[in-house]
Amino acid sequence: MFVISTRNFPPDIGGIQNLMEGLANALVSHGPVKVYADVFQDSESYDKKSNLEIERISGFKIFRKYRKANLIHEFIRKNTVRAIFFDHWKSIENINEDIIKNIPSFCLIHSKEINHLKGTYLNKRMVKSLKKTKFVIANSNFTKSLAIKVGIDEKIINVINPGSNYPIMVEKNYANQAKEIFGDSFPKIITVARLDKRKSHRNILMCIRNLKSKYPKIKYVSIGNGDEKENLEELRKELNLENEVTLLYKTTEQLKVSLLSNSNLFLMPSVIYKKSIEGFGISFLEASCYGVGSIGGKEGGQPDAIKHEETGLLCDGNRLDSIYSSVCKFFENDNHIKFGKNALEFSKKFKWSKIVKKYLELI
Repeated sequence: MFVISTRNFPPDIGGIQNLMEGLANALVSHGPVKVYADVFQDSESYDKKSNLEIERISGFKIFRKYRKANLIHEFIRKNTVRAIFFDHWKSIENINEDIIKNIPSFCLIHSKEINHLKGTYLNKRMVKSLKKTKFVIANSNFTKSLAIKVGIDEKIINVINPGSNYPIMVEKNYANQAKEIFGDSFPKIITVARLDKRKSHRNILMCIRNLKSKYPKIKYVSIGNGDEKENLEELRKELNLENEVTLLYKTTEQLKVSLLSNSNLFLMPSVIYKKSIEGFGISFLEASCYGVGSIGGKEGGQPDAIKHEETGLLCDGNRLDSIYSSVCKFFENDNHIKFGKNALEFSKKFKWSKIVKKYLELI
């Protein structure tokens, strides 16, 4: 029996949510899986369709973490557990170290959540929590180097990139809807990401305005919601991009992948914003699975997800000229076709059936 304790799980939307779902479903092929996850909207409907045994924990956040830890303690005492996985250092914080000391335990780290200066309150909590686990799994080489910098013992850190179960079959009505949104535009550019300053949506919109003269039929679709929503709405209007830019704050998985598969470029030139850093960039990988090349930022773990000048390009997301010239280079001489083909081939090494074996080898 494998046990997973996670704060992030579908039907909630996000990169870590997809990562934990993929890991759970990959483990099912090697034994039964028990998932302890928080309640979200539509959780009940999702759980009924899942092959996983999922126990949802509800209630106020401050009490929920203690209830979840107690449920896990009780389950371990009554069952033989082959390994236990945590999505975040806060998921292991309230776990009794003695109860898991004889069980292979994994805690995944992603970068933003561990980026606390040495000696600060959060840093001390994080380091203390991660000492309980046998294996700390960094999502990229960058995240591993950051973990060492903030005081996590290098001996327990292993780098395992996120896996992917994409591509998935697209229903015809969603494929038609995606074609309607993009129309006969070119280039078709997409971002799937939370609307926060780290993702550089503001610079993307200004770049789209500058690209209009070169590409009169350009179309940009952003999928995601967040704190920057109102600012981006205002900027789109100010730049007169109502026809060229579509902001989708909520969508289905089917429409998301339909839009991905219809696009020519996945654009997300992430930057470092305060303590927030792109640890890997699962969305780049998702785009690759549909034969779509990417442009990402040079900061953080993005070079693990994009092979520069092979599957896409890396640029300085803080500079408009860098984003602009990268988009132009991406499409000149039909480079986007070459990048897309390379990206599709590159994505095959990230299949969950292959990635999960790296965890099993550690067990």
